[in-house]
Amino acid sequence: MQCSGRSGRFGFVLHGLWPEARMGPPPQWCAALPRPSAELIRGNLCMTPAPGLLAHEWAKHGSCMTRTPEAYFRTAAILWRSLRWPDADRLSRKEGLTVGDLREAFVVANPAWRREMIGLDLSRNGWLREVKLCYGRDFMPQACPRGSQGPADATPLKIWRGL
Repeated sequence: MQCSGRSGRFGFVLHGLWPEARMGPPPQWCAALPRPSAELIRGNLCMTPAPGLLAHEWAKHGSCMTRTPEAYFRTAAILWRSLRWPDADRLSRKEGLTVGDLREAFVVANPAWRREMIGLDLSRNGWLREVKLCYGRDFMPQACPRGSQGPADATPLKIWRGL
């Protein structure tokens, strides 16, 4: 449940925010301390509804990006709140849905973004697993690096709606 009424809402959640290395894999596990407080975790459950994932993302990636969990989650929340998400339920019901349809819906909802700034990860069967939004060091949208945009726009796409 994602903090919008008794039943929550169906839609996107934030998995994490992490820095990219100039070469090689992103930096990870830079500092064990400090840990995010329970209050800080609770305050961020609307964008990431899993306490364990919030703590994990700070430890694995956030600790390489900022000195404190507060700064990491403040940055993530600012970026999260700056986005307008397309209606995932409506998209999931579209006949012949493609990767390009999702990218286009995101760009329409967020005019500062372009298709090449949106990477997607799909399962082997074409189910959406992840939307990757690429930002520069200044936290402004930028084109995703080659190879991380995911499938071509014409690729068929399925979005899981749950039960």
